[in-house]
Amino acid sequence: MLALMSACDRALAERCDADAARALREAEAILPDHPLVLHERARRALGAGDPRAARALLEQVVARAPGHPPFWLSLADVLRVLAYADEELAALEQVLKLEPVHPLALLRKGALLDRMGKRRSAVMTYGNALATLKPELRLPPAIEALAAEARRRVAEGAAELDSVIAQRIGPLRAGRDLSERRRFERCMDHLLGRAQVHHPQPSFMLFPYLSNFEFYERGDFPWLDSIEAATDAIREECLGVLSDDAAGIRPYVAYRDGVPLAQWAELNNSRRWGAYFLWNQSERVEDHIARCPRTAAVLAAAPRVDIPGRGPTAFFSILDARTRIPPHHGATNTRLTVHVPLVVPPGCGFRVGSDSREWAVGSAWVFDDTVEHEAWNGSDLPRAILIFDIWHPQLTALERDLVRETTVALADYYGAEGMPSMEL
Repeated sequence: MLALMSACDRALAERCDADAARALREAEAILPDHPLVLHERARRALGAGDPRAARALLEQVVARAPGHPPFWLSLADVLRVLAYADEELAALEQVLKLEPVHPLALLRKGALLDRMGKRRSAVMTYGNALATLKPELRLPPAIEALAAEARRRVAEGAAELDSVIAQRIGPLRAGRDLSERRRFERCMDHLLGRAQVHHPQPSFMLFPYLSNFEFYERGDFPWLDSIEAATDAIREECLGVLSDDAAGIRPYVAYRDGVPLAQWAELNNSRRWGAYFLWNQSERVEDHIARCPRTAAVLAAAPRVDIPGRGPTAFFSILDARTRIPPHHGATNTRLTVHVPLVVPPGCGFRVGSDSREWAVGSAWVFDDTVEHEAWNGSDLPRAILIFDIWHPQLTALERDLVRETTVALADYYGAEGMPSMEL
C-alpha cells in the first residue's frame, strides 16, 4: 500500500496523472478505505472543484488516523476553500496539539486569525511561527510568502503596540531625563522587537542592564531573616494543606491545546508539579489564605511584585516523587524568585545556569528565573517549597511604575484575546 501511494505521489510530482490514477486504482482495489487512499481521493475531489466531497473524505481520514498532522492540514485546506473559519481553526489546532511548534500550521493559523479579524492574536501567532524558522532555512515559495506576511504583520503589530504603550506611559516619561529611563527604554526595544538583547532569556519582558546573577547573595536581602525564622510555622501550614486540602492543589503547568510549548508536554495539566496558590497573579485566594494565615502574614512584609492582574504570586510548590521540571526560562527579569524549602527528601536538586544546589529546610535563596533553570525530585516522596516573586531590587521607583503601567497597558491591549503569560 505504501509503495503504491508513493508511486502515486511520484507520478503526480512528475505530472504523470495517468500513472498516478493507475496507482490509486490499484491501491483502492486492495484497501479502499485506507487513510492514504481516502486522502488521495479527497485531493482529487478538491482539484475537480468538489470541496464538499473532499471534506467528507478527509473527515473519514482524520477519524481513522487522528495522529497524523498532514491529514489535518489537508482538512484545513478544504475548510478554507469552503470558508468555514471556525472549523478550519479547529483543524489547525489539532495539528498544533500534535506538534505545538509546527511552522506551517502556525503560519496558517496566523493568516486565518487575520481573516477572522483577530488581528492581535494573529500577530502573536505569527511571532510564534517565525520563532520556529531558522534564518538560514530556505523555504518553498508558498511558505516563504506566508513567512514574509508574518514578518510584515509582526512589525506592524509592534508599531501599533508601541503607540498604545507610549500613550499610556506618556505622563511618566514627560519631563524625565533619558538617563532615568535608559534601562526601561532598552526594555521596550526588546519587548517590541526593535533590538536583540542576549541573556537573560525571559519569555515575556526583558529589562536590560539589571544584574542577573544565577543566585543572589543572601546578605542582599536582610528581610529574609523573618521568613526563615517562620519556617516551622510555614511548614506546618503546608503539611496541613497536603493532609487536609490536597484538592486545592492544581497543576502549575496548564496550557491549552495549540500553545507552542513542547517542553511542557509531559507536565501539562498534571499534578505531578502542583501549586497551592495563596496569591495567583495578584488575586488573593481567600480560602487558602485563611487556611495559612501565618504564611500570609510573613509574606505581607516582603517586597513582592504588585501589578494588577499579574502580581504578587505566592504558592506552595509540590513536586511529586520521581519527577523532573525541564530546563526553562521565566517570564521577566523585573522580578526575582524566592524559594523557602519546607519538605526536601534526599535526591532533590535545583540548577540555575551552571550552578546546581540542594535545598536545605529553612534556608531561603533568591535567583533570577530568566536564566535557564530546572528542578528534580529523585526521591520516593513529594518535595514542597514556598515560592514567591519580588521586585528586582535594582529597579528604581520610576522603573517599577513604568513596568507596572506597561504591563497593565499590555493586558488592556490584548483584552479577551489574552496577553502572554507572566508565569514560567
